[in-house]
Amino acid sequence: MNKTGGSHEIILAVPNLKNLSPPADGYRGRFAPSPTGPLHGGSLVAALGSWLDARKNQGKWLLRIEDLDTPRCIPGIDQEILRQLLACGLSWDEEPTWQSKHQERYQKALERLNALQTIYSCTCSRQTIANVLEAQGVITPRNQEIVYPGTCRPKEVQLNQGFSKQVSGTAWRLALPPDLTIEFEDLALGKQDQDLNREVGDFVLRRRDAVFTYQLAVVVDDADQGITHIVRGQDLLSNTARQIYLQNILGYPTPSYLHLPLVLDEHGEKLSKQTLASAIQTENEQQALHELRKAAIHLGLRNLPDGKAISIAEWLLAATQAWNRKVTFF
Repeated sequence: MNKTGGSHEIILAVPNLKNLSPPADGYRGRFAPSPTGPLHGGSLVAALGSWLDARKNQGKWLLRIEDLDTPRCIPGIDQEILRQLLACGLSWDEEPTWQSKHQERYQKALERLNALQTIYSCTCSRQTIANVLEAQGVITPRNQEIVYPGTCRPKEVQLNQGFSKQVSGTAWRLALPPDLTIEFEDLALGKQDQDLNREVGDFVLRRRDAVFTYQLAVVVDDADQGITHIVRGQDLLSNTARQIYLQNILGYPTPSYLHLPLVLDEHGEKLSKQTLASAIQTENEQQALHELRKAAIHLGLRNLPDGKAISIAEWLLAATQAWNRKVTFF
C-alpha cells in the first residue's frame, strides 16, 4: 500500500467524494468488531474514533458483529462487547446486526460475480502457495500478505455452470485484470494507491471451508446498510483497495475512508487479541472514563475535561466538539 505517485497505469480511481452530493440519508458510519475476545485498548480507539466522527457530522453510528469465522468466535463475547460499548456511552442508532445471519447475501453476491465470469475455483492450501513462491525465489517477510501466484487460475475465466455453495474443499478467488491499480483518498492520510496484482494477487472470497471472507462480507454489508463513511484502524488500510474494486464490480457506491493510528504494545506490535491484549476495564463509570481518556489521547484529543466529577455523557460531548479528523495524525 503506497501513497499515490507510482508509474503504474491507474485503472480505477475513486472520485473525490467531497465533490459529490451527500446521500439522501446523510452520514452513516459503523463499528464492526469480531467476537474473538472482549474490546481492548486498540479496538476502543477504533470504536471511539468512528463514534466521534459520526456524532460530529450529525450522522448515525451502526454496530455490526463480524462473526463469520465461527472457529475463532467465542460464545458470549458479542454480548460482552455490547456491554463494554454501552458502559463507555457509545450507543448505536439502529439494531445491531450479526454477519452470521446474512450468509444468503454473500452467496448472492458470489453468484453474481460468477455470472460476470470474474471468479474461479482454487484448491491451493497456504502451504502449497508458500511452496510455489519459494520455488520462484519469492520470500514473503513476516507479517506481510502472501501474494497469490495464480497457481489455479485458468487461462480464461468462464461461467461455472455447476457453481454451488455446497462445494467443500474448494475456495473461490476473484480474477484480477492486468495492470490494476486502485487509487483513493483517505480523509486523514491523503492519497493512497495499491497495485493489486503485485501486492495481493487474486484474492479469496469464499474459503475452502465454505466460510465467506472478510473482503466479500464487509463490502456486501456496507452496501446493504448504506454506509457512507468507514472509520477504522490502519491495519485495515491494505484491504481498502480490494474492497473498492469489489464495490466497483458489484455496482455498489464507495464510502469515504479514514484510517486511525494503531495502538502498539511494548514490542511495537499491534495491540490485538492475538497478542493477548488486556480487555478494557468498564465495571464502573470511572474505569470506563479512564479507558476513554486513554483512547482519546491516542487519537490526539489532549485538552478534554479530566475532573472526576464529569460524567461520561458530558465528556463525550466535549470530545465530539473537539474531534478533528486531522488531529489523529499530529
